[in-house]
Amino acid sequence: LCRELSDLETQNEQMLAQMNQLKEEEKSCQELLETYDFTEWEITEWSEQQAVFNFLYDSIELTIVFGPPIDGDVFGEDPSRKIVSLNFESLLDEEEAPPSSCLVQRLIFQFIESQGCWQEKCPTLYYLPQVLHDVSLVVSRCKILGEEIEFLERWGGKYNLLKMDINDTKVKLLFSASTAFAKFELTLSLSASYPSVSLPFTVQKQIGNIGEEEISAVLSNVPVGYHYLRRIVSLIHQNLLQDPR
Repeated sequence: LCRELSDLETQNEQMLAQMNQLKEEEKSCQELLETYDFTEWEITEWSEQQAVFNFLYDSIELTIVFGPPIDGDVFGEDPSRKIVSLNFESLLDEEEAPPSSCLVQRLIFQFIESQGCWQEKCPTLYYLPQVLHDVSLVVSRCKILGEEIEFLERWGGKYNLLKMDINDTKVKLLFSASTAFAKFELTLSLSASYPSVSLPFTVQKQIGNIGEEEISAVLSNVPVGYHYLRRIVSLIHQNLLQDPR
C-alpha cells in the first residue's frame, strides 16, 4: 500500500511538473505572438467611395478609392470589388519631428516606393489584407529602429557613444574611450530591410588604431535581427573600448 501511495505521489508530481511546463510554453508562445503582431494600421474612414488607413501614430495615411459597388454587396466589402487607386501620404511635420522619426519615415517610404504601382498589387479588395500586412511589417521594424535610436541618444554614454547624427538614411556614431585611447566615427547605411540584412558601413579614425578592420571583425559577430543597432553598439563597446589596446 505504501509503495502504491508513493508511486501515486510520484505520478502526481510528474503531472504537476508537466502542467507547469505547458503553462510556461503557453506563456512563451503568447509573448511571441504579441512580439510579432504586425497590425500597425487603424481605419479612420470606410465609405461607399473610399477607405482611409493610418499608420505610425497617424503620420502615414493610406487612401484607397473603390470602384462601383457590386450588386447585393450592402457594405461594399465584396472581395472582388475593384480598387481604382491606392495612395500613401506622409503627414509628418519634418521640421518639428525628431531626426529619428524622419529617418523612420524615409525608410518606410523607401519600401513603399520600391514596390512600384500599388494598385497593380492590389486590384481588388481581396488583396487588401496582404497589403496592410506587408506595410505593417515594415512599419513595425522601422518603429523599433526609431526606439533604438532614441535609446542610444539617451543612454549612449554607457557604451562610449559620444554623439549620434542622422543624415538622410545614414546614422553616424562617434565613439570615444580614453581607456582604449580611441576615437572614431562609424557610419551605418540603413534601408527598409532593417534589421534583416547586414548594414554597409564606413569607419573614420580620429585617435588610436581602431579602424575598418577591427570594426568589421566585431560586426561579423553580430547576427541580424531584433535590436540589431543596439547590439552593434554594445558589442563595439564590449570588445573594443573597455580595455587598453
